[in-house]
Amino acid sequence: MKKLILLLGVLCLSATLASARGIPIPFGKQEKLKVVYDLPDSTTYADEEGNFFDIASLHEEYNIAWIFPLWITQEPKLVLMKTGVDDEYWDIPEETLNAIIEENKLDKEELLSLGFYTRYGGKIVFGIFILFCIWGMIPSKKKDDDDDRVEATEV
Repeated sequence: MKKLILLLGVLCLSATLASARGIPIPFGKQEKLKVVYDLPDSTTYADEEGNFFDIASLHEEYNIAWIFPLWITQEPKLVLMKTGVDDEYWDIPEETLNAIIEENKLDKEELLSLGFYTRYGGKIVFGIFILFCIWGMIPSKKKDDDDDRVEATEV
């Protein structure tokens, strides 16, 4: 428990120092693109220049500092992404996408699923942080140890 409090304290201190030095801590909506299936490198899944494609999941989330996803603003959808290029994707018609999925015997629901941390993890971490902040503001009552001492007597 002490390690968790120390970790959160260091995180808050570093965030404070970073913002004090003019290093912005980003927060807001951000698109996340992740390859969910590597299509076979064949001419079927290539363009005229010979670039191959993969199936990727695209969703939009509201996050803090790129690592704490608080909530999903757009549910994931499947797109085609050029192999080796992380920020270039194409929306394709649903019929074409379904044909590719059936041809490769894939489960569309599994491809569209988001991980636990992406879905709930940021909320849990942020909630724990808020609880620790509230807990830190509550004054503690200290017992007066002098009144409770029992004095030793000599026999």
